[in-house]
Amino acid sequence: MPPEAQDVAWFRDSESLPTAARGAATALARRAGLGDQRAHEVGLAVTEAATNLRRHAVDGSLLLRILRTERHAAVEFVTLDSGPGMPDVPYAMTDGTSSAGTLGIGLGAIARLADTFDVHSLPGTGTVLAARFWGRGAAPSTPEGATLVGGLTRPISGEESCGDAWAARPVDPADPWGAVLVMFFDGLGHGPLAAVAAEQAVAVFQASAADRPAEILTGLHRALNGTRGGAAAVARIEPAAGRVLFCGVGNVSGFAVDQERRHALLSSPGIVGHQLPTLRTHEQALPRGGAVVLHSDGLTERWQPSAMPGLLRHIPLVTAGILLRAAGVRRDDAGVVVVKGSW
Repeated sequence: MPPEAQDVAWFRDSESLPTAARGAATALARRAGLGDQRAHEVGLAVTEAATNLRRHAVDGSLLLRILRTERHAAVEFVTLDSGPGMPDVPYAMTDGTSSAGTLGIGLGAIARLADTFDVHSLPGTGTVLAARFWGRGAAPSTPEGATLVGGLTRPISGEESCGDAWAARPVDPADPWGAVLVMFFDGLGHGPLAAVAAEQAVAVFQASAADRPAEILTGLHRALNGTRGGAAAVARIEPAAGRVLFCGVGNVSGFAVDQERRHALLSSPGIVGHQLPTLRTHEQALPRGGAVVLHSDGLTERWQPSAMPGLLRHIPLVTAGILLRAAGVRRDDAGVVVVKGSW
């Protein structure tokens, strides 16, 4: 399961982007206890990525955030842009091919410095890059075949707080190959009050002993009475059974996706915390080699996997970035979470 993620800042493309992102990344790494040398490496990698955005990207942005487990912390960054893209990613990863004006360490060096690195790029479409840095010897191992979860949230333009949030937990913590529960919440409206409702939804979900989507949503509804409330959905992904069980209220979109098509997971009208409808749990077969995607209405539903070559060949975080870039809107909070496994 993913470590707890805390977004620190989204940086939009500007002249000060490399300097601002490096300073924030270095300070964050030190605060997370990564040590001075590791903090320097994080800052170096972030500066290279941010400088590439500044000099070459269209509509570039960079997310910097901290991840925490019970024992350790990591710093992670994600970059998104809408072009021009790289025609040959393996060549761009070769040492010595860093674009003029960057620090010259190149994507290959960023990949070696990072504990987790992935990049997707298409000419004319753009690039999504993700890198994660733990302290020396602190990177947790991921069992082969385990289900992976990754997501992104972005506040509406002009706000720092985001009313979209997601969380995931295993049904049985001792079984990394077992069933996984994923919750997505979209607080009503946007801004600090929506963010408070979203934070409470995550806390209630994580503390709950319930393991069925409808039961979890019922608990969320009771706990969020008195807040703004919002739309919410819970998916129970069962790789061994080859199915996903889904229950949603409000305008959270859910899909079981393969590289060619998507199968909608249906929600019911209502507002969790205020007006809960009769809950219905829907079952859908997991698409072989595919993923489960949940997102708020801050992403349009017009995206299609067939129009996104390579969408499912990446870690969930990069897949989420591809979807946010392609379908995200600036006039609302936006969030997306992706679940992939060995099914």
